[in-house]
Amino acid sequence: MLISKGHCGNLDRALSLEWLEVNGRGGFASGTVAGANTRRYHALLLTARRPPTDRYVLVNHVEEWLSIDGEKFSLSTNLYSGAVHPTGYIHCTSFSPMPWPTWTFACKDHKVQREILCIQGRDVVIVRWKMIGTKNPHVVLRVRPMLTGRDYHGLHHENGSLSTVAKIEGQQVTWQPYHSLPAVQAFHSGTYRHEPDWYRHVQFPTEQQRGLDCEEDWWSPGEFLFGLESGKVQTLAFTSETVDKLDIADFAHKERLRRIRLPKVAPSPDSLVGMLLQATETFLVQRDTKQTVIAGYPWFTDWGRDTFLSLPGLCLVTGRYEMAWRIIESFSAHVSEGMVPNRFPDVGEKPEYNTVDASLWFVYAIDRYLAYSKDVTRVQLVAWPVIKQILDGYRRGTRYNIHMDGDGLIAGGTPGIQLTWMDVKIGERVVTPRHGKPVEVQALWLRALDVGARFAVQFGEPDYATRCQEDRARAVESFREKFWYKEGRYLYDTINGPEGNDASIRPNQVFAISLCDDLLTKEQAQQVLQIIENHLLTSVG
Repeated sequence: MLISKGHCGNLDRALSLEWLEVNGRGGFASGTVAGANTRRYHALLLTARRPPTDRYVLVNHVEEWLSIDGEKFSLSTNLYSGAVHPTGYIHCTSFSPMPWPTWTFACKDHKVQREILCIQGRDVVIVRWKMIGTKNPHVVLRVRPMLTGRDYHGLHHENGSLSTVAKIEGQQVTWQPYHSLPAVQAFHSGTYRHEPDWYRHVQFPTEQQRGLDCEEDWWSPGEFLFGLESGKVQTLAFTSETVDKLDIADFAHKERLRRIRLPKVAPSPDSLVGMLLQATETFLVQRDTKQTVIAGYPWFTDWGRDTFLSLPGLCLVTGRYEMAWRIIESFSAHVSEGMVPNRFPDVGEKPEYNTVDASLWFVYAIDRYLAYSKDVTRVQLVAWPVIKQILDGYRRGTRYNIHMDGDGLIAGGTPGIQLTWMDVKIGERVVTPRHGKPVEVQALWLRALDVGARFAVQFGEPDYATRCQEDRARAVESFREKFWYKEGRYLYDTINGPEGNDASIRPNQVFAISLCDDLLTKEQAQQVLQIIENHLLTSVG
C-alpha cells in the first residue's frame, strides 16, 4: 500500500490519514501522514507502565530539517493556532505503512527516507533516516526531540518543575524531566548538543473537535546532528527501559523478519490478506505473564466483550492457538460470581463487571477454540469449570440483577448501569439502557447452554447435560413466543423492559440467526435480514 504525493502533499488529506505502531505491551507510536500530531494520543514513545494499562507519553515528536548546501528544508509539520509551521509535508512524495511507517521526501533533487518502528515486547521506538541515490557530502540532518511526560489522557504545559538535565555518555543521552516517571534514553548515530527550549501552544485539532482542551507545550532538550550519505542509515532510538546499549540495526532486522513470518493463510505480506493479518497482531498485547486483547486505539484497554468477540478472528483463523489459550487463561483468573470482567481500568484498579454479554462471549470463544485446536485436555481441566461457573451464576442470579427468568431467558438491569455493547453514558445518564431482555443476550445464552450440554456429554457429566438441554428447550420456546414482532416482521430489540418491549430496528437481532439455527424459521430469518439491509445498510457498511 502506497500513499502518493497527491495525498501526502495535501494537508487536509494527509492530516486525516493516521498511522500506528505498537509494541505488544500496550504502548504505541502514532501520528498522521502529514507528520503533525492532531490528537493528544499521538506520540513517538508512549509506554504502558502496567502493561497494557497506565500509559504515559514520554516523547511526543521529533522536529527534523535538512541542510543542503546551506539551504534549509523541513521534514516536519506542526499545528499552531492559525498557523502551520513548519510545512514539511509539502516535500513528502510518498508514504507506506509496510512493513512499518515509511516516508519519502524530495528536497532539492535529493531524496530522504524516514522510518518509524516499534519493537515487539520492548518499550523501544526507532527512527531511521537514509539518503537515496545521491553522493552529495554536504547534507546534514538536524533533529530535535519533543518531550513531555504525562498521562496519555492529559496535556502538558511549561512549568518550573521539569528537570532540564541531560546525562551524555558516548552515543547515549538520558533525560528525566520528571522524577516520578521513567527516564528517557536516546541511542543515536550522530552527535548531540544540549540546548533546552520550549515549543509552546501546539494545537491538536481532533481534540478541539471533541470539545476538549487542545493546546500543549513541548520541552525540547537539544539537537541531534547526522551527516546523510547515500545508502547509509542514521538512527535515533528512544526507550524508557534502563539499558546500557541497544543494537538498533539488529533490533530492526529481527523485527522485519518477525513481521514477514505471517500465518500460512496469507499469500504474501503485501497482499490485502497479508496486511490484515499483520494488523490483527496490533490488538494482541501482554497482561502480566499472559495475553489479552486491546479493544481499540488510541485510548481503549482490554475489554471482555471485545476480547472474546474478536478472539476467533485474531487468534483461531490465524493459527495462534497458544496465544488464544493464554487470553482465555488471563480472563479465567478474574471470573467472579459467574462474570467475566467488562474491562480493566487504566491505572490497574480492580476489574469492572458491568456487562451482561461478555461472559457469554467467553463461552462462545472457548467453543470455537476447542473446534480449532482440538485441545480437549486443557479445555476440560481449566475452561469447563469456568463455563459451569458462568452458567450457574446466570441461573441463580449475579450482579446488576442479571438472572435467568422463569421463562428461561436472561434478564438484567440496574438504574444508571449500562450492560450491553450500546454502553454510552453521559454523566449519570445511560443513553441506551436496554434493561430487560436484550435480543442478542438471549441468542448468546442459548448458544452457551448448547455448549454446556455438548461439553457435559463429552466430559462425562450426563446430569449437567440434561439440565442444560432442558433449560435451553424452555428458553427457545419463550424466545419464539415473545421476540417476534409481527407488525414489523422482525425481532424486538429488547422485551420486558421498564417501558415494555422495544421495537427499535437495530443490528442486534442478527445474532439470533448467526449464533443459533433453531430460533427462527427460514422465512423469518430472511425477513430479519431484509429489514436490516433496508434500514441499516449504508454505502460504507
